[in-house]
Amino acid sequence: MAKPVRLLSVGAFTLDTILRVEALPAHQGKFIASDGVQIASGMATSAACAAHRLGAEVSLWASAGDDPVGDQLIADIQAEGVDCSLIRRVPGARSALAAIVVDAHGERIIVPFYDKKAQADPEALPLADLSGFDAVLVDVRWPGAAALALGAARSIGRPAILDADTAPVEVLERLLPLASHIVASEPAARIVCGHALDPESACADLASRTDAFVAVTGGGAGTWWHDRATGRVRHVEAPKVKAIDTLAAGDVFHGALAVGLAEAMPMEEALRFASAAAALKCLRFGGRLGAPDRAETLAMMAAHWPPSQQTKENA
Repeated sequence: MAKPVRLLSVGAFTLDTILRVEALPAHQGKFIASDGVQIASGMATSAACAAHRLGAEVSLWASAGDDPVGDQLIADIQAEGVDCSLIRRVPGARSALAAIVVDAHGERIIVPFYDKKAQADPEALPLADLSGFDAVLVDVRWPGAAALALGAARSIGRPAILDADTAPVEVLERLLPLASHIVASEPAARIVCGHALDPESACADLASRTDAFVAVTGGGAGTWWHDRATGRVRHVEAPKVKAIDTLAAGDVFHGALAVGLAEAMPMEEALRFASAAAALKCLRFGGRLGAPDRAETLAMMAAHWPPSQQTKENA
């Protein structure tokens, strides 16, 4: 068996309280949940756990307070098999929290809290260099750390992958030039482009601004990516599933894509791998707890994109 790839995931580290209701609240009042879990999560954290389930060795660089919540967060992620030795503990800071409500159709409302003291920019990387990692994935929630990690990864030729999600435009503009691979949500693409574009047009617009690989994700509508070899935007459809919970689907997508890039999968294959993993996650309640393993993901790929179909498309 080939040696597992090694990934560094950088960014959000939150204690999520996830509650399932029939419909998202439209007015004030009390609402009884039909299910609920409390887990360590956050964009980079969920991506790290997903990547580990898909066969990678993963280290998490995140920031937490020196409070009991921070202890709980680390214990939870260590139990998933993710290396937490790089996590920063900030004296006197509060660890991040998020309250999340998920409805019967899998849609959600997310209300996070980040203590500015815990999210202060780090002075340096937690390691002398990142050459021990095959790829680096960052989100937009800890921008100072993301900038250091992207720059260091790209300088040594490792995939420097940015999960570009909703954030202040100045954060996105700071991080975009540092990445070798930009995978943006539709809202983030529109923040950067400054006008309402469809995902395909937003992908082309973003690609014109950088020499990095660019993709724009559209959830169940699939992913649009710019193929520099042909100069056109291509589309990878998402497997059609009946979503139970879309929370963390994007994080699972990014974690899976990072694994694919670290393993040097062809881009189309890596995007299908990520799409399959994200679709499977949507079938299970509980945010990142629904992330699939590698066998499930490969089976979904084979079912959705039969080898005969892939051969025709690559001809």
